Amino acid sequence: MRLASAPARIVQFGRRRWIWILAIAAVPVILLVAADVLLDEPLRRVVERDMNARLHGYRVTLPALDFRVLGFSVALKDLLVLQEAHPDPPVARIPKIVASVQWKELVFGHVVADFRIDRPVVYANLEHFRQEQKDPVPIKDKGWQDALQAAYPFKINELKIVEGEVAYEDRGPYPPLRVSHLNIVARNIRNIHSREHTYPSELQATAVVFDSGRLAFDGHADFMAEPHAAFKGDVRLEEITLGYFKPITQRYNLTVSKGTLSADGTVEYGHDGATLAQLRQVTVDGALIDYVHSAPTKAAEQQTIRKVEEKARQVSNAPETLLRVDRARIVKSTFGFVNEAAQPPYRVFIADTDIEVKNLSNHMTEGMAVASLRGKFMGSGATVVNATFRPEMEGPDFDLAVAIEDTQMRAMNDLLRAYGKFDVVGGLFSFYSELSVKHRRIEGYVKPLFRDLKVYDKRQDQDKTAFRKLYERLVEGVSKLLENRPRSEVATKAEVSGSLDDPKTSTWQVIVRLIQNAFFKAILPGFDEQLSRPKP
Repeated sequence: MRLASAPARIVQFGRRRWIWILAIAAVPVILLVAADVLLDEPLRRVVERDMNARLHGYRVTLPALDFRVLGFSVALKDLLVLQEAHPDPPVARIPKIVASVQWKELVFGHVVADFRIDRPVVYANLEHFRQEQKDPVPIKDKGWQDALQAAYPFKINELKIVEGEVAYEDRGPYPPLRVSHLNIVARNIRNIHSREHTYPSELQATAVVFDSGRLAFDGHADFMAEPHAAFKGDVRLEEITLGYFKPITQRYNLTVSKGTLSADGTVEYGHDGATLAQLRQVTVDGALIDYVHSAPTKAAEQQTIRKVEEKARQVSNAPETLLRVDRARIVKSTFGFVNEAAQPPYRVFIADTDIEVKNLSNHMTEGMAVASLRGKFMGSGATVVNATFRPEMEGPDFDLAVAIEDTQMRAMNDLLRAYGKFDVVGGLFSFYSELSVKHRRIEGYVKPLFRDLKVYDKRQDQDKTAFRKLYERLVEGVSKLLENRPRSEVATKAEVSGSLDDPKTSTWQVIVRLIQNAFFKAILPGFDEQLSRPKP
């Protein structure tokens, strides 16, 4: 038997040594792999249990969890969030949440985590919303942050949401209100050493709103502020389609069919609850908006008006709330009032509207607001409205001037039938008014004017009853007697003077009442004895 040479023995020894070294080195790797595999299911159960223990009114299901010992990271997969009262459909589907050590902060001695949430879809419908309204616990106090923190032992310092989606679906044949491609980055969340009104954490967000609109936020936040998180930053909205709000606005008797909204400004929700919303520029383009009044909804309308008025009084000159619009424009828009309670129903509208408002605020210290309107009443009457709103001290304080000229009266026939029980086949309508409200008194005048009025037409009115034909002949006869020769005008002027009886009357209440009493009722002088002197 031949013995291996010395060099051969050395080679064999070297091979065995490397095999042992590799085998020893492989042991921890195998253990890590085994730990990854074996710990996944126990950790999944623990995380799911702990998340549910922190939530109120909601629960989660976590089908899978992937724990990586080597990088000390955890991935939650296919997470579902369900509202316990209405679990189907889920309110959120999250394909993946990854939490790991924020290694760059270790250099500074901070052991914190970063979270990345991939492609979350948050969904809510009317049933979910109504349940939240009934629940005494606010949505922000449901334990969301604590539940997320239960997935990982280290505190969150950086949060990223990648390609998220938020949708709300109402009843009816309407598309959901959808915000897509939502991307949010929040950094330096754990910096709790901040002075009041300072925001140490960076916060950016971008999204697509309703398929074509854009939203962007760029600012800072203090997520650790007490009693609530605070933030401040610049916000920009571009081409937000107003028609998507139709299922919501209809509950307030508003029908919004067209139009887009763009705006940019600064918003702040402070440490002490102070709220700032200063919009530098607001533009509404191509809107078609009708307010619809009907007998069945009259009580609900009054309740809504009272709520709006109460909220307006609460924020008026409130020291903790500053709302300001530097410049707002509404262009190429149509605004209408539909009265379905009248017989027959009618619609009054202003088309081709161009409105500009400057320096509008809820604080008297911000100075005077100025508004102007240009449009076409009933699609034909050239309309000019100018208004000045002074800071309110003892109630509404404003001046209003209105001029409507040469409206084709045939477009007003439904209105004339509802209030005067007749229609016309020709004529022009104009309206002039100047009103001032100050020190809880109103002074001014309203002057409707008719020209070339033709009420009765044999061919148009041939199917009407004999009594109706006689009535319309009488109406036309009265207008002839009132004509201002040689211009063939029927004119009347009513002075408006008096006090505002209700000390809580708001500016918008006064304007609405003026429109109802001084305009609609003055539109038919001489045909209703109660219309001779309108009152505010």
